Amino acid sequence: MAASTTASGVPDEALSPLRQRLRVLLSSERVVGDLQRYFGIGMPPRTVPFTGSRFEHLAGGGDRPEVADRITAEDLVAVQTLSVTVPAPVALDILEGRLGVRLSGLLHAIPRDIDMVDADAVVVADGSPADQAWGLLCEQYGVNWVIAGKVLARKRPRLLPVYDRIVRCAVGRPSSFWLALHAALREDDAALHCQLLKLREAAGLPETVSALRVCDVAVWMSHRAEGHACP
Repeated sequence: MAASTTASGVPDEALSPLRQRLRVLLSSERVVGDLQRYFGIGMPPRTVPFTGSRFEHLAGGGDRPEVADRITAEDLVAVQTLSVTVPAPVALDILEGRLGVRLSGLLHAIPRDIDMVDADAVVVADGSPADQAWGLLCEQYGVNWVIAGKVLARKRPRLLPVYDRIVRCAVGRPSSFWLALHAALREDDAALHCQLLKLREAAGLPETVSALRVCDVAVWMSHRAEGHACP
């Protein structure tokens, strides 16, 4: 039996483990339907979409120019649509205290109008402003890693992914998920990124839903439906 290859002829075994796993998950026949159910596209009347469908769109989005470099109360509500809540003392410090000022400085250094696939790896590497913002929330303020990642994904939806326990359970635990995903998106002439854009179009989603978010939702819906227990 011939070895499986990508559309451009790259053998599966030549791809990174994350890319191989995502290729399988995103090739499922159910992916387009899952995306439509999550975002409420073409669903019967009175069908309620997942609250997370409002994550990137609430109040015009967290990356709109006038608020891109500061975390607002609207961002904190948007994060709640993904079933997590920033602890109240931390939320108040973000909105009224020194933490908000420090995060704003870091956000200012994180590119806004770029997709992860087009960014240099240094933008999401250890020690980058994005990594520093994540570390500030997690290590200095004790925010759960899932919540911190969702806050940053709200501010930079094209550049930083949503990554929670269900997605981690589905795709594995690379030492740096950001760098592993960045590499996977660029492999094989950016085939994964192109696949995500095609899925977005096939599901009828607006372009304001980033390729990263398409990936997250598709993987989350599939793994959740399979009933895996994800610690």
